Amino acid sequence: MLKVGLTGGIAVGKSFVLSVFAELGCVTFDADKIARDVVEPGNPAYQQIVATFGSDILQPDGGLDRAKLGSIIFADGEQRQKLNQIVHPHVFAEQNRLLSEAEKANPNGIAIVDAALMIESSGYKRFDKLIVVFCEDSLQKERLMQRNNLNLEQAIERISAQMPTIEKRKFADFEIDTSKGFEDTRRQVVEIVGKLRQLQ
Repeated sequence: MLKVGLTGGIAVGKSFVLSVFAELGCVTFDADKIARDVVEPGNPAYQQIVATFGSDILQPDGGLDRAKLGSIIFADGEQRQKLNQIVHPHVFAEQNRLLSEAEKANPNGIAIVDAALMIESSGYKRFDKLIVVFCEDSLQKERLMQRNNLNLEQAIERISAQMPTIEKRKFADFEIDTSKGFEDTRRQVVEIVGKLRQLQ
């Protein structure tokens, strides 16, 4: 099975790109969803997070208050690193389990794993190829403000907390620019799937 990493900054259109890969017959995994699952109450990562950040970051029902945790980690690089050190190993382990299952089911398939911090965490090294998704800076800010109901300052803070797009693109085997909308993005995904099939 060809294992492909998909990454890019926040609000650049990775979810749409992933959905097109799925439509075209690739097996797809969203690391954000996996990360949400591994921090559910009762899981080891959840217990480590509460032990590290305290019970103030919990909702009344015991689940993580993501907004509260987000405000802590986006404002402080050290706290963000602490959280990543807790969550990443659990996400990697679950990704490996899911990829292994997918490979058994379809040894000749293409698996695409979408993860925002794939380069920062060195997780990209586990994949055969890496795709970097990006868009124009002004568009990224606009999309993030609309999607997360943020002001410009908050949007810039969140974007600045990640590796700059220009740096991420240096690691790419393939690139997808989502600046021109859905149809143009879809065309690029179709092209890349064709190239990936030739590598199998």
